[in-house]
Amino acid sequence: MGANERVHLVQVGLGGRGRDHVNTYASLPNLVNIVGVCDVNQAARERGQQLVIKAGGNKPREYDNMKKVFADKDVDAVSMATPNHWHALGVIWACQAGKDVYVEKPASHNIYEGMRMVEVARKTGRMVQVGSQSRSTAHKIRAMQMLREGVIGKIYLCRALCYKRRKSIGRAPELASPPPGVDWDQFLGPAPMRKFTELRFAYNWHWFWDTGNGDIGNQGVHEMDIARWGMGVEWPKNVVSTGGKFVYDDDQETPNTQMATFDYGNGQQIQFEVRGLPSGPEWPLKKRGANTIGNIFYGSEGILAVDANGYEVYKGEELQLSEEGKPQGRIWDTAPHMENFLKAIKSRNHKDLNADIEIGALSAGLCHLANISYRTGKKLEFDAGRIKFVNAPDADKLITRDYRKPYVV
Repeated sequence: MGANERVHLVQVGLGGRGRDHVNTYASLPNLVNIVGVCDVNQAARERGQQLVIKAGGNKPREYDNMKKVFADKDVDAVSMATPNHWHALGVIWACQAGKDVYVEKPASHNIYEGMRMVEVARKTGRMVQVGSQSRSTAHKIRAMQMLREGVIGKIYLCRALCYKRRKSIGRAPELASPPPGVDWDQFLGPAPMRKFTELRFAYNWHWFWDTGNGDIGNQGVHEMDIARWGMGVEWPKNVVSTGGKFVYDDDQETPNTQMATFDYGNGQQIQFEVRGLPSGPEWPLKKRGANTIGNIFYGSEGILAVDANGYEVYKGEELQLSEEGKPQGRIWDTAPHMENFLKAIKSRNHKDLNADIEIGALSAGLCHLANISYRTGKKLEFDAGRIKFVNAPDADKLITRDYRKPYVV
């Protein structure tokens, strides 16, 4: 690919986040050309085509199956905003077909998948960027650099908070067949066959174990990634997670309140808290509407807090504000991260990626560890060298899943 050629990209998955992808790529016309859209839902494909045209592009090709995208020789790369349970297979198939991939967070639906994605990306030499856009956000990069330079001394703790208001999803009946134009078998893919319900489709798939990972694997994986980045850590020695689905009586399976502690055995911990119910601010993070989302790092000489709205450093016994930084550009802007991906496609060096699949798989892996502890009701010791729990066969089973043929990772 020549230095001045635009990447020919297909958007796979056209829900809310997929439409955001289209709009963001459209803001980078010198780097990328959206040549196709793919979704299991005919109505979503039609909306996606119109969105590309409205954003100034030519009418894109329409694909009803991602394998057709991967077989198309005119496609250089894909951007995947599918449900979590499709991330691994989509990435693996794309890499094997010679396509580079931008895949939404969390990288994987389980730990095994993440390891397999890294393996295939390296074997095929493809660029795989995970949608952890904080890694390309200027003020967060600066905050992490300051932590490495010792701005608050020796870091012993990070509290990662995901207080994101989530209202009850209610209940929905099972239907004899999906709505016209929806390929339900393909939507479920690797997951067990279930009867169609509105709540298992569209956004609410996040709250069912078959397809999602709860909010720790949805919004929370961003804060998990920042925690791991700032602490400079990988797999913990042990994990314990508790919580539950409180207040609501609905179809949701994942917890709306969850706490997890990851201990590294070296005087460092990550403490993670997810709360979908009404919550207040947590000093020194600021409450933004109904949400308080961010990371608080504690060191021997002070505290550093960082979120989408900037960072603040507090020093000394009185914890006086000593430094702060504000965002550059729009909050939650994904464009720098996608630009980084597109430039790495040209360089052919995965080390140029700000959130290479190895980074994303590991951060998602911590979310999976927390969910495994929560679901088994156990404090678990983890053997990172073997990717296995110590004396916990019930937990080991949740490292992977039983795949529904032919959708097998």
